[in-house]
Amino acid sequence: MFQVDKNYTRVWEFYIVGFPGLPSEYFHLVAWFFFFLYVTTIVGNLLLIIVFALEHSLQKPMYIIMVSLALSDIGFTTVALPKLIARYWWNDGSLGFHTCLFQEHMIHYFGSLNSLILLTMALDRYVAICFPFRYSVVMTNQNMTGMTLFCWVLAHIFPGISTINFTMMPFCGPNKIVHAFCDTMSLTPLVCGDPSQQFSSAYAAAMFILYVPLAFIIFSYICIIISILRMASGQGRMKTFSTCATQGCIISIYYIPRFFVYSTPYFPNLMMTPDKRIATTLFYSLFPPLINPFIYCLRTNEIKNIFRRWIQKQHGIRPTKPGQIVAVIMSH
Repeated sequence: MFQVDKNYTRVWEFYIVGFPGLPSEYFHLVAWFFFFLYVTTIVGNLLLIIVFALEHSLQKPMYIIMVSLALSDIGFTTVALPKLIARYWWNDGSLGFHTCLFQEHMIHYFGSLNSLILLTMALDRYVAICFPFRYSVVMTNQNMTGMTLFCWVLAHIFPGISTINFTMMPFCGPNKIVHAFCDTMSLTPLVCGDPSQQFSSAYAAAMFILYVPLAFIIFSYICIIISILRMASGQGRMKTFSTCATQGCIISIYYIPRFFVYSTPYFPNLMMTPDKRIATTLFYSLFPPLINPFIYCLRTNEIKNIFRRWIQKQHGIRPTKPGQIVAVIMSH
């Protein structure tokens, strides 16, 4: 357990350092970069949610998952980026003790939630491709909404345990968080005493919530690939494989770098400098939320057709036949 003086002075404020090796002359440039990243992510994901809300034709199980992922991405970037932007724009990196713990909880909550949403997405594709005749019975809007809500509740469990543990730990020494935000890896070194037990339990929880879903995702994609290879139509094979390959890339970006970041304390050959660790964390945390809405919008024919119809309506263009458009001439 933690052996500290009973009269120790508890830390009530933390300070976000960010990139420790970044020269001060680049602070404003970095702030603008993260601000642009934040606005683009929010606008892209909000656009996806608005399209889903306005178009009843999109209210299907797969799009329920996409909206859930968009909401999760908006939540994560809103929790993670504003304080980092303030750190580099106004040199305001201070966070209260409980605010930091709240951020730590929500960072891991949205990370766990994304893992469960990706699991749900893989399950949806697995049933759609491997059991197409059962899909409409199993994957109804009601069932998918229930699964999605269950994921949003379940994702609180492991981060909640970690957060409760942190509230009972003594923080009596340094208060500088060498990271872009408060999380388990950045808070653990600041605990007085030996935090190895806390880190080990947090590592085990992270590996469970990340890689148990990943195991099923890999299994489902193996089954999907086998089903694709059995398809008679070459065009159908290419279309299905293209969709799954896109999701596979997003899943790889989400899972693989996380393993290296969380595992560095256990593997001496995986040593990372603080700057590289922060950059890697920000890459796998912020890149998928940025590109998810654009990938799913640009690669989904239904959404592309909706945008095309909206643009045609705005420019007075009336569709006649598929692939053909005629301008409507206004009489004066």
